[in-house]
Amino acid sequence: MRWQLLRYVLTGGFVTALQAAVYWTLAQWASVHPQIANFLGYLVAVASGYVLHGRFTFRGHGRRDQPVSRAIRFVAVSLLSLGLNAFWVWLCVQALHWPLWTPIPLMGVVTPALVFVLNRQWVFR
Repeated sequence: MRWQLLRYVLTGGFVTALQAAVYWTLAQWASVHPQIANFLGYLVAVASGYVLHGRFTFRGHGRRDQPVSRAIRFVAVSLLSLGLNAFWVWLCVQALHWPLWTPIPLMGVVTPALVFVLNRQWVFR
């Protein structure tokens, strides 16, 4: 599990940075509503995350069941991560009126920690 966690940190770090970059660029520089920017960042991250986590992070972990059922579980977990990141954006930017960058640390630490557990125990089992 130690190596799997290291692979997750590397891959997840890349995917999270990609999501945060899309969010930040659109919200800060293109004046896109923060929630829409978060959603567009999510779309980029979920597409790359499924491939990278499946082929690298969780390779050889557990049995490989039907790709369709694994994809459905992955989408469910990714929607949970979208909702959690939308909550961080709402809380930091809309409710507390903090700068647009303030949800990014929560998106980069709390959300990936939860997603790792769910991916390991349920998606790529």
